[in-house]
Order: sequence, then structure tokens, then C-alpha cells
Amino acid sequence: MPRTVTITPRSWPMAQVFRIAHGARTEARVIEVAIQDQGAVGRAECVPYARYGESQESVAAQIEAVRGALEAGADREAVQALLPAGAARNAVDCALWDLEAKQTGTPVWQLAGLPEPRPLVTAYTIVIDEPAVMAAAAARASAYPLLKIKLGGGDDLARLAAVAQARPDARLIVDGNEGLDARTLPALLEAARDWRIEVIEQPFPAADPAALRRIAAPVAVCADESFHTSADIETIVQGYDAINIKLDKAGGLTEALKAVRMARAAGLGVMVGCMVGSSLAMAPAVLLAQLADWVDLDGPLLLAQDRDPCLSYEGPLLHPPTRAVWG
Repeated sequence: MPRTVTITPRSWPMAQVFRIAHGARTEARVIEVAIQDQGAVGRAECVPYARYGESQESVAAQIEAVRGALEAGADREAVQALLPAGAARNAVDCALWDLEAKQTGTPVWQLAGLPEPRPLVTAYTIVIDEPAVMAAAAARASAYPLLKIKLGGGDDLARLAAVAQARPDARLIVDGNEGLDARTLPALLEAARDWRIEVIEQPFPAADPAALRRIAAPVAVCADESFHTSADIETIVQGYDAINIKLDKAGGLTEALKAVRMARAAGLGVMVGCMVGSSLAMAPAVLLAQLADWVDLDGPLLLAQDRDPCLSYEGPLLHPPTRAVWG
């Protein structure tokens, strides 16, 4: 039977409105790719992101444009040249990893030369809202020792104070999503000395790297929107202490593995993060996250319902994917 490629748009409703500095969403709109070959099926899911000019339609069209090459047998190395970094390549790359694992009976972590995966503690996201609402959300997330706090507005210091006071036990990641105010950031950074803030993620727009060089941060500053692939590392080291690797930005596990190794060689910290998607989108990142300092793979926890089969979460503890899920 010849190799076939199936492209399926899907939507996963959110458990609540997901509000960050870039806007708000009520559903995760994804693309699922299945590649069938020699009786095995490799699957993966990507999350098109409007911030990078992507939509379900554009990503599906990208994959459709290379269908002929994929069905003719293009492998992961060929896909790096066939598609640019982004959600489309992520879905194809990860589906090919899963396909090889299914065909050979060898798990992806072994194929990739990674350590055997173990359960990891993931961050849990507190979305932007009024300070009291964010504090209440943080209190309800008492099982999670690591919280990611979404900021980006005039009340950021009050929001952060409310969360820190509601959860003085929690380690904190502050995520500006390019929306922090340079005028109030010094006060926020000063507060970081008293609260358990470990990292501040993308405070300023990616288009304005010079703004970051004008501040002295007492905690690690992590590039998210400013960082996509290993090609960015040479620039990133000039202004950041860490990078957030997301498979949908990198264009798949193949490039993400290259990026994490280059980041370590450059002395950068590593966060492995995600867009909001189902367990199929998270599963490859769980393997990558074995090499990370911070893990932010709570996407399925933010959905009203995950796919079946799905990843296993025990509170903050994220277990590696089973064969039925991916890889």
C-alpha cells in the first residue's frame, strides 16, 4: 500500500477564556496529520498561531503543497528543506517520528538518543484578569508548585502581587508576551527580589531587542517570541539568559533537539513550552523537556476536554506518553 497523508482540522474548546497580552481565545484550533505507510500510522498535532501569520487554512495549505513529496517517501531530513519552521513542519516532522517508532517498534526517545523519559513537573498558567481573580485562580491551583503568570497591562504589579500573596509557596514564571510596560518594569523587577520569581519571559516586543539591553534584571530573562530556531541563538545570547523552545515555532522535534543542544553550548537556560493544544501536541515536547530547566506543558489542562487516549497528569506531574498516545 502506498504512503498516504491525511490532514484534519480540529477545534478543542477551552475550559475558560485564555487571555494573554496578544488577545483572548475560547478554543484551540489545530491541525492533525496522519501519515500511513506499510501498515503503520504516524500522527501528530500542530497549533497554528496568528501571531506568526498562521491559521488552520494556511497550515493545511502548506502541508497540502508538499503532499506529493511526502507520499513519495520524503523523510525528516528532507522535510527540513521542504517546509519552513512553523506549525506545518512541526506536524509533519512529529508524525514522521511517530511513524518510524511504530514501524520499528523502537520508542522515539531511543531513536533520538534521548534519556529514558521520566515524569516531570509542569507549570500551570494563570491567565490575565483582575488581580483578585488571578489570586483566586492561583489559590485554586494549590497543587501546582510552579505557576506561569500572564501579564501585559497597566495593573501588572498589582496582578503579580495578588498572585504572590495568594501563593507565597509557589515558584513563579512571569510571562509578558511582549506586553510589559518599560516604565513600570523596574518596579516589577525590584519586586522579583522578594517573591519567588525565577524567570521573566519576553517582556518586550521581539521587534525591539534594544529595549531589553537597557534593563538589569535580577532574574533570568527568557526569549519566547524572539526565539524560533537554532539560527536565532547567536542573536539571543546578546540580550537573554534563556530560550523557550516550542515545537510549533521550531518546526518540529528534529529542529528543537538541535536548538536545545546549541542553547546549552551557548550557556543559555532552556524552557520547553507549548501552544494550547491536546495531548498529541504535547507528547513530543515531553521528550524534549527531559533536557529543560523549566517545563510548561499544561496545554491539555486548559482544555474543556482532551483527546482519548491522552497524556497522564497527576496534578503537576506530567507522565511520558504511552505508545497509544505518540512515539
